Formats: sequence, C-alpha cells, structure tokens
Amino acid sequence: MAQTKNQIRELLERARTRPKHRFGQNFMVDGNLTRVVADAGELTPDDTALEVGPGTGTLTDELLERAGKVVAFEIDRDLATLLRTRMDDPRFELIEGDALSNKHTLHPRLAELAPAGKLVANLPYNIASPLIIELLAGGCGLLAFTVQKEVADRLSAGPGSKIYGPLSVMAQALGSVEVMRTLPASAFWPPPKIVSSLVRIRRSPRVEDAAGFGVFVGRLFQQRRKMLRAIINVPAGFDETVRPERLSVDELIALHGFVAVDDDTRENRAGQ
Repeated sequence: MAQTKNQIRELLERARTRPKHRFGQNFMVDGNLTRVVADAGELTPDDTALEVGPGTGTLTDELLERAGKVVAFEIDRDLATLLRTRMDDPRFELIEGDALSNKHTLHPRLAELAPAGKLVANLPYNIASPLIIELLAGGCGLLAFTVQKEVADRLSAGPGSKIYGPLSVMAQALGSVEVMRTLPASAFWPPPKIVSSLVRIRRSPRVEDAAGFGVFVGRLFQQRRKMLRAIINVPAGFDETVRPERLSVDELIALHGFVAVDDDTRENRAGQ
C-alpha cells in the first residue's frame, strides 16, 4: 500500500533525516499515481525492476507486488539505512551509491542488469537526463519514470522546436517516447516548484554506435543555428543550407552514417 505524506514524514523523522535538495528528493504521496507509475512498467513476475531513488520505498512496495525482483539504487546514506530496516523481502536488493559512476557511465551493477531489466522510478531530477540515455544505450528495454515536465517535453520534441536538441535526438534514436500524463506538484512532498510528467520509453534503437552518434549530435547542436556547410563537409544528397535544429532524427542518423567514418574524421568534420 502506498505511503501517505504523514507516513513518509514519520519514517524520515525516525531515521533522523529530511528531504535533501541536493539529491533532488521529492517523495510521491499520491497513492493512485504511485500505482499508475508502477503499472506503466508493465512488470511481470519474470521481470527485474530497476529503481533509482527509492526514497522511503513507497513505489518499491508496488514494484514488489508486480515484479519478480527489485534492485534499487539509493545514494542517500540515511535513506539506504531506512530501507534496510523497512524492506525484508528476499526479492529486494539495495545498492547504496549513485546510479551513475560518472555522467556517461552507469553504476557497474546497473550496467549489468540494464539489458534484462525495466526501469520504473520517480527519477531524481538532477540525474534524469544522462541516466535515461545511458540506460537506453546500455540495453534497458523499457523505462517508465516521472521527471520534470521540461525534460519530458525535450525528450519528445520534434525538429524546429526551440527545445529540440541532443536529448530529444538520442532518446528518439534509441526508443519510442510516450509522454503518458502530467503530474501536479501536489502529488509530491515537498511539492516541487515545477510540474512533472510520467514518461515511458520502449527501446527500439536505430543506431548501432550510440556513443559515437551522441558525440556527433552534440557537436552539431553546439552550432545548431549555423548552416551545415559551416560545420561539416556535407555529403552529396544533403541540403548544405539546412541547420542542425531543423534535421529530423532519421536525417541525423543518415548524415552520421556518411560523415562518421572514424573517430578522427568525426572530430575534424564536427567543427572541433
């Protein structure tokens, strides 16, 4: 059963801790929405659910009702201690530490589990964007998560939009993005100053070299308003006057296939 705001506050008080802004901690207190998030993961008893930022375990409880195993990553030492006290299910595994070893590298245990796991989480806002892309690149088949609406909008943005950029391109090159619903600030405690969205991404990669494609896209979008001919040697068949921000994901993938012959070529032709 999902935890109420009072129950979460009591758990935190007993653990002698409080929500920490530096970890992006906002705890979901709407039981119905907690179940909606859990259901979005389409979990079965054969699945391993991957949770990042389990907090006091309110979503974790729902995941354990649906999945065969839950592996949670918690960076906050106080909350990790709380979870060890609360959770006595042998199907629950807690990893105390950051889900990202660095901005572009998953925690080794998360990298190991990603290809066979499903992410279902209320993601900490401060690591959401890089974590999503690294999980998709690492083979995670389905991601269902809450994130600030601004990030959800960027994930689903199309060419020509002011918010269309590397995050949009990478997410859509690696999967199909579905923004499922908006979640009000009142669904969380403390209530964040922003609105959140529930997003689901099903992995369906269209690029083999995700890392190389990410470098290529990042460098193009550093000069997003310049014509292509000012940034790279434009192959025949491509409009050299178009700007990167106007190129679709498919067009960027095709362009990368022509331009990214090797690492040296990619560096030289991307204007670095």
